[in-house]
Amino acid sequence: MRSYLLVGAARDDELAVALSCGADALVLDLGDWANGGERARAREAARRFLLGAQGAAKRPASFVLVAPLDSAAIDDDLETAVSAGADGVFLSRACGGASIQHLSAKLAAQEAECGRDDGATRIVALATQTPSAIFELATYAGASRRLAALAFDFAALRLAIGAQAERAAQQDQTTPFGFARAAMLFAAATARVAAIDRPFPDAGDESGLREECLAARRDGFAAKLAVHPSQILLINETFAQDPPTL
Repeated sequence: MRSYLLVGAARDDELAVALSCGADALVLDLGDWANGGERARAREAARRFLLGAQGAAKRPASFVLVAPLDSAAIDDDLETAVSAGADGVFLSRACGGASIQHLSAKLAAQEAECGRDDGATRIVALATQTPSAIFELATYAGASRRLAALAFDFAALRLAIGAQAERAAQQDQTTPFGFARAAMLFAAATARVAAIDRPFPDAGDESGLREECLAARRDGFAAKLAVHPSQILLINETFAQDPPTL
């Protein structure tokens, strides 16, 4: 897969567009995991969408962005994803192989309860969202056969360490984010899973998106997250090609 589109699970208008935009996969965002009422409504919307999309002749793969393992929301998030037939989950604030093993056990229990095949639900780890997660990147190898990819993002990491926002920071190997990006690439290669690049935040900056896609493809990323359907065509075109030489 080349493109993963982040989309609000409670936004019916966005979901309708997302289905036909050409994304290889949709990642349903359930919103703030600390807001119980809002989260519950988003889960029901995600359930309706996932069940309704199962009958489509051609549909993108479907993932649910679930809460961190230490959150009170995690079990309800997983029940929604598994019972509605999601292809997988994105784990927020993943922290190495132990977190994947923990999540795998939870998924196995949910699959057994819902009558789904063991191992049907894949895992993508958002692997660089906390400082402690950076030190656990080497532990993903062999953690679980469910693990499909590691995904890079530094928005939460930047806040955690108190760094200033700077678009070029992730490419500069002298910054903490450049280090995290490179380390995650090595970790994905060691675990023999795909590496997914961060979402490019400015949906209107096509040249910036193109530059970042080319750099990610060059460095070994297999796919990229997107925040808007308009980004999908460029991402698909870039990651369908051989890695460029810049």
